[in-house]
Amino acid sequence: MKESGIVFLMYHELEVPARPTVHSSPGYVRYVLRASEFGNQMTWLSRHGWRGMSVSEALAFPPHDGVAVTFDDGCETDLLVAAPILKEMSFAGTFYITSGFLGHPGHLSGGQLRELAQLGFEIGCHSMTHAYLTGLDNAGLHREIVDAKSELERILGQPVVHFSCPGGRYDRRSLEVAQRAGYRTVATSRIRANTKSTSLLQLGRVALRRETSSQAFWAICRGRGLWQLRARDRLRGSLRRVLGNTAYDHLREAWLS
Repeated sequence: MKESGIVFLMYHELEVPARPTVHSSPGYVRYVLRASEFGNQMTWLSRHGWRGMSVSEALAFPPHDGVAVTFDDGCETDLLVAAPILKEMSFAGTFYITSGFLGHPGHLSGGQLRELAQLGFEIGCHSMTHAYLTGLDNAGLHREIVDAKSELERILGQPVVHFSCPGGRYDRRSLEVAQRAGYRTVATSRIRANTKSTSLLQLGRVALRRETSSQAFWAICRGRGLWQLRARDRLRGSLRRVLGNTAYDHLREAWLS
């Protein structure tokens, strides 16, 4: 089954030989693609006449085939690996930055973030400390959504209008805070293609995992079989609601180990 609309791809850190990843836990590494695999995916899109787009470009719903390319967290490989590959293909992309991680080992520095923006890539916000928004009080939401935006805008000297939810977890309160803060869009982890009727405050994205095959990647880009991924995600969501964020994460790590 194919879903109409544009698929927003979600990436994280890219693995480079002899370079340690930021974290080594199974729950983190499963979302770390090898740099060569990311390159193969972007090459595949280019050879088939598709375009990698930023969030803003994708939401203009251009007539050509394409996907939105997004990265979460603000790892150093955004600039060192992803950006050169995207530039080689003449692709765009949106990098959602966790502002409190800037300057930490394995993450971008403020200068590198400015360099990424100067290369023409769109910069979004991925919170201050990557805290799950659903477990925060009002002060916590302000820190993670509003203060994080202000910090990125201070570094970049330009508006930041796109936000992505850590862990894809959000609720009505967090969306209201994001809207009042001046964000144009909020990206979640809801597995669906985005259409002109999709709420800009609940954009769907599809996470690319380490085990994603080339066949599965192409199917995802075309919006095929997303209902199957969505069904599995609903099961995980139900378990998370029963256990709570912390217990669910501990159980997931134990199961993946």
